[in-house]
Amino acid sequence: MLRYFASREAVFLLLTADGWQDWATTVEETLKAPAGPPAVAAALAASLAERPLFCDLLAHSQLSLERGVTQEQVRAFKLTTLDAVDRISHALTVALPWLTRGQAVDVIAGTTAMAAQQWQTSNPPEALARLYAEDRLFAHVASEFTPRLARLVTLLLSGAAASRSDP
Repeated sequence: MLRYFASREAVFLLLTADGWQDWATTVEETLKAPAGPPAVAAALAASLAERPLFCDLLAHSQLSLERGVTQEQVRAFKLTTLDAVDRISHALTVALPWLTRGQAVDVIAGTTAMAAQQWQTSNPPEALARLYAEDRLFAHVASEFTPRLARLVTLLLSGAAASRSDP
């Protein structure tokens, strides 16, 4: 592999870029008509749940992957990601016509940040899973990924809807 890639970070960053493009294609196919915030949130959450590797990589792309590659590789990754964000934001504004492009970009940023964190919490390593199962104090931490992410994204979209009426 190192004949073709300078580091493992380069491989993982390429996989993350592919994940962004794949997710964008699914969101475009799913959100072709106006829908309410709960339906849009559910679609975003379900489409991310179908991509466990992408959710794992989201948690690491900015923290370590982008730092372990060349400037050219980061630039290529950012361009691919920006293209995906543009495609997803367009799909969001089709589904939610009141949503501005800026709000759509914020929704994508919030959704992916929450997905990155929530995926780790919902899929803990064995020792943490035992702790969550055995100690009631931590039981609330363990949650199902898709329903919780859908609820969180619904709240994010509700805030965007409320802000359009702010002066």
